[in-house]
Amino acid sequence: MHQQLKLYYCGLVLLLLTGFCAQAQVASSPNLNLLQILEDHDSTGARSSSSSNHFIIGDITVEGNYKTKDYIVKRELPFSTGDSIYLPDLVKGFEIGRQQLMNTKLFNEAIISVKSFRGYVVDIRVEVKERWYIFPIPYAKAVDRNINEFFRQGVGIQRINYGFKFQYNNFTGRNDKLKIWLITGYTQQLQFEYEQPYADRTLKHGYKLGMTYSFNREINYATINNQQQFSDSFGGTRRWYAHVDYTYRPGLRTFNSVRLALVRQDIDSAVINANPKYFFGGKTSIVFPELSYNLNYYKVDYIPYPLKGWMGEVSFLKRGFSSEMNMWQFGGKLMNNWDLKKKWYFSTQTQAVIRLPFEQPFVNQRMFGFGDMYLRGLERYVVDGVAAFLSRSTLRKEIIRFKVPTHLKSKSHSEVPFQFYARVFGDWGSVYNKVNPENSLTNKLLYTYGVGLDMVSFYDFVVRFDYSFNQLGQNGVFLHIKSDF
Repeated sequence: MHQQLKLYYCGLVLLLLTGFCAQAQVASSPNLNLLQILEDHDSTGARSSSSSNHFIIGDITVEGNYKTKDYIVKRELPFSTGDSIYLPDLVKGFEIGRQQLMNTKLFNEAIISVKSFRGYVVDIRVEVKERWYIFPIPYAKAVDRNINEFFRQGVGIQRINYGFKFQYNNFTGRNDKLKIWLITGYTQQLQFEYEQPYADRTLKHGYKLGMTYSFNREINYATINNQQQFSDSFGGTRRWYAHVDYTYRPGLRTFNSVRLALVRQDIDSAVINANPKYFFGGKTSIVFPELSYNLNYYKVDYIPYPLKGWMGEVSFLKRGFSSEMNMWQFGGKLMNNWDLKKKWYFSTQTQAVIRLPFEQPFVNQRMFGFGDMYLRGLERYVVDGVAAFLSRSTLRKEIIRFKVPTHLKSKSHSEVPFQFYARVFGDWGSVYNKVNPENSLTNKLLYTYGVGLDMVSFYDFVVRFDYSFNQLGQNGVFLHIKSDF
């Protein structure tokens, strides 16, 4: 049984990674010219006589960018001054450029249009409305994985993190970010991070560096009956994390990132007594390096809430090199979105992760229920393991959109947009766990389904209400809030 599961998960990861790489090769092959990138040709490749003439891109004027550098805006356009292009392809390029600008998270609005014609030379105007970039704000947030878990654990100030966050996006006008977090409460956390994605003249190479210290009063020392078990009698846990990243963006949609990190984690000996598998070797303090690589490709209309296009990710992580900490992780994610017309949209998401060797300590077994890897309808539970496969399918219908005036004098924030979508969905997946197979949701096929309502607003703010059903015969309302703050 275990040998069959191993082969099953290895095959799923390989299939997903192969499929993503194939799509990325087709979409971003260096042999494709500009016209092939901007236009999906039909089977005949025919063109009308009215669009057979080339135009030359002339001046590109950027307006409304009081903070953002002109060349950062132009970096997102699929054309540049001097390019030769068919007029219909240019119109398609306008939409691609608008999507790219919105996906930078620098602007509330972006409009690209023809400024003027000078014979066969066409001048372009790019108009943007910049966001607010400085956020010195007080911070308060529940520590649990989701809001439902917060209520299950017992609502109280003791399970809330609070403090101060200083976040300066677009710090120098080059889409760089500075973060300083001072958090206390349930978790004491100090964090500093700076990201510069465009550190050279080619605007392809960048870096990120950061340091984090955290102390948790309670510690999740085990999973019993598919539920996290916490205790505040073990002295808590301390964690130090420092990293430096190299980033590389060769084109419009492809992002590469390599990270080298050093991690130290300290726990009380009582944790090992309660769960000998928390760390291997009975250690209470462990230091190890991490090396990771991520390849992301985005060809969607709006990354925080995509309705059209596809995006994928391939990831690799090497954690530690000793008998106490030794893990190889390979993962892949692929999302496809289709516009069915008349404001109907359909999307699928497939995700797979595998960790080797299969015998891993408890701290390396977090799988379903953490981050964005969960089944809608099983939010009450966690499923630990070393290999997992997850598939989601969603049918959406836009039901209403409107804007509310703010009466602010700012041109870029005079209105707040709202969009509402009704949904039906179905998820299925499985987690393999060799070390702790005793929880009932491991090593079996899981499935959920339900209906929902989404609200999308600016600053990438998304609220999801789900009424879900799962294979355990349970149902309920689940709330998810997604925001950068």
